Amino acid sequence: MADAIAIIFLIPMEIIFSFIILDSPEHGTLINKLRKIIVTSALPYANGDIHVGHLLEHIQTDIWVRHLRMSDHYVLSFCADDAHGAPIMMKAEELNLKPEDFIGPIREAHISSLAKFGVEYSNYHSTHSSENQELSNEIYLAAKDAGYIFKKEIEQCFDETKGMFLADRYVSGDCPKCGAVDQYGDGCDKCGETYSATELLHPKSTLTGSTPILKNSEHIFFDLGQSKSHLKNFLATASIQKPIVAKLSEWLDGDLKSWDISRDNPYFGFSIPGENNKYFYVWVDAPIGYLAAAQNWAVSNKSTLDSLWGNDSEYEIHHFIGKDITYFHGLFWPALLQASKYKLPTNIHVHGFITVNGEKMSKSKGTFITADQFAEVCNPELLRYYYASKLNSKIEDLDLNLDDLSQKINSDLVGKFSNIFSRSAPFVLKNKNILALAVDEIHLNAARKFESEICIHLEAKDYSKALKLIMEIADNTNKYINELKPWKLDDEAALIVATTAINVFKNLCILLLPVIPVISGQLLKMLGITNATYGDLPKILAGVKIEEFQAVLSRVEPININQFHKKDERMEDRNEDFISIDDFMKVDMRVAEVIEASHVEGADKLIAVKLNLGELGEKSVFAGIKSAYDPTDLVGKLVVMAYNLAPRKMKFGISDGMILAASDSEGGIFVISPDTGAQPGQRIK
Repeated sequence: MADAIAIIFLIPMEIIFSFIILDSPEHGTLINKLRKIIVTSALPYANGDIHVGHLLEHIQTDIWVRHLRMSDHYVLSFCADDAHGAPIMMKAEELNLKPEDFIGPIREAHISSLAKFGVEYSNYHSTHSSENQELSNEIYLAAKDAGYIFKKEIEQCFDETKGMFLADRYVSGDCPKCGAVDQYGDGCDKCGETYSATELLHPKSTLTGSTPILKNSEHIFFDLGQSKSHLKNFLATASIQKPIVAKLSEWLDGDLKSWDISRDNPYFGFSIPGENNKYFYVWVDAPIGYLAAAQNWAVSNKSTLDSLWGNDSEYEIHHFIGKDITYFHGLFWPALLQASKYKLPTNIHVHGFITVNGEKMSKSKGTFITADQFAEVCNPELLRYYYASKLNSKIEDLDLNLDDLSQKINSDLVGKFSNIFSRSAPFVLKNKNILALAVDEIHLNAARKFESEICIHLEAKDYSKALKLIMEIADNTNKYINELKPWKLDDEAALIVATTAINVFKNLCILLLPVIPVISGQLLKMLGITNATYGDLPKILAGVKIEEFQAVLSRVEPININQFHKKDERMEDRNEDFISIDDFMKVDMRVAEVIEASHVEGADKLIAVKLNLGELGEKSVFAGIKSAYDPTDLVGKLVVMAYNLAPRKMKFGISDGMILAASDSEGGIFVISPDTGAQPGQRIK
């Protein structure tokens, strides 16, 4: 007991919540000069679900943004759905939808999936927007005025069976450089080479399986050769990982080809100004989508795009991307920007790919996991922690190993981190949940000496190093509790040990807020702390009442990859109860106005209804709503009709469709009506 008392120092009440100067030699500098920063993530393509591969980048970005904001920097984060291109056009056509109607729900689903993992953007927009069209036209015309644009006839792959020029992604074959098979027509996933689809060996159309012919078409090009000096200067001044600079320089010093920025009709995208039936290639307006998202945000927040992204802007521009799109962001994008009035990127941070249990993500192998599937099986914050524990500033691939994930969570977050609070809480509970007026400054200061180093690692995107130090602090604090054995001390001394450990725990929660914001936030709330920043690290919790400890983390049982697909299996087992989205999209629902309604002689439930569908004419139906409506009350009412339902012959006559109605558990019937302002004949989407 004497040894324990010797290392305890009382803290006067008047300085319990005072700030320790953060640039002291003991703790290093945590808060730097205020910076203004714009951060972007690569745009998810609007033709499928967010999956665990996408999440790597979005989580990496979100951690960095949260860290910067906790350091009191002003940060705006932007992303959007990449909503143009032939694949989207073809998928919408398959579903009998306009592309515009197809991409809207996809965007909402993407936002919802990202939100489950705590990923938040200042604005999540779409490349199919008025802002993006205006900016794409503006930047293209600026490049044209500067002499970077020219035209020439090219040979393209043409599918005679489909009757259309094939987008690069609809041509596959062998890479002309390394010979890798089944590569798409815009670049090789194996060696990273980019090329024209016409250069593929043994090409075939992925739409029909036929061998495409070569056909001439005039296309519009951006002359990358003219940008060489600008691009070399960009690579010399921008902050980009050295291996990426080396690769970009290799491309720059090699046979730098001009960039084909146009596509032929039919194509879902923006028309090129001054051209007939020519559209911007998706990789033109996709990165401009970053600017469009910023512009859209600026209008709603009394700002301007020039102040955010203009050449004289104070903002740093940071892009997070995967290594497969390095060429576009490291050469095409800055070349396009340098002829405009907008700022080039300050930093491009490139990350590697994701594998699952050592395998490339594949639906056939069961290793393809969507964000929503993961969130159904496991707390999404645990994936944030796992990714962060593996991420560094290098361009390394990362394996999502499910056994390793459960072991790491159990070891780090349960066994080390939250264990501090759960072990200390009983001694505080004895004192009516009021912390001691004193702490062990020696242990607390020893724990705090790593804080600035942790923040430096987070800033450098070396998240794994930061978490390793955080867990080292947690481990040392658990050892501290073991060595002092508060369960053998008197209540006063035990309370001081517990209060010291809880103050260390409080700081670990703050340091982990960028990584696991929900879990850390819940735990900090028990300590009476909300909206924490790094400025709260020096504050001492002493003599204050805290909430009773409630476990927010529990051990994770081993995860089998099949768990992510159980819902799909259940749906397959019950497929007689479900229809597919394709089936649902076949139902043509229309707004209709009731112009006549009358009882049907001899029918107990039916009302004969005559409907006006505007330009589509009139329809007559029999509706089983007699128990709820008088015919005279229906006249003039707007209803929803299943317009393309096959006519049904009844003994009272022919019913040309169906009026939609709902019923409750007591047998009540309620005709479904559209909002005021809907017009007869309009399609329900």
